[in-house]
Amino acid sequence: MSTLENRPNTALVVVDMQLDVVAAAYRRDDVIATIATLVDKARDAGAAVVWVQHSGAELPSGSAGWRYVPELVRGEAEPLVPKEYSDAFEATDLESVLAGRGIGRLFLAGAQTDECIRSTLHGAITRGYDVTLVADAHTTEDLSEFGAPPPELVVAHTNLYWRYHRAPGRTAGTVNAADVDFASPS
Repeated sequence: MSTLENRPNTALVVVDMQLDVVAAAYRRDDVIATIATLVDKARDAGAAVVWVQHSGAELPSGSAGWRYVPELVRGEAEPLVPKEYSDAFEATDLESVLAGRGIGRLFLAGAQTDECIRSTLHGAITRGYDVTLVADAHTTEDLSEFGAPPPELVVAHTNLYWRYHRAPGRTAGTVNAADVDFASPS
């Protein structure tokens, strides 16, 4: 139902599951295992897997902490999109990567819930994509010392508001990893 023409395909987009990004993340090991299962499920279904990797002053490209967690291994043919902003579409080639593969429907997983996940959700839907957040496959660190709610509430709130998000001609929503179906239309 995406507003993008000739984009019948689906992708799993994995955002910023890097060593330093998730070092102190809420439910870190569970989320990594869930994403690993999703990656296998996408590959088995013939859906694209697109990896996004953040870099910046606090996370220099090529540094040890910039690397993806070792439990998540990118396939040789799977695109890697470097980014410097929260929205994975902003100043990157993500749109051209997706367009070149005829992708109009996204499942989103990764980190950080309250920054790059939320920004990319909104970036995708405003660009015409159908975008589903995998409710049990995103995480964030505890930023409560800066006034944020505890991470479990950040995750729960993001799942709540995205579950009911709507836009003309596009679908949004949440789904648990066990219920992701890469083959069926949204």
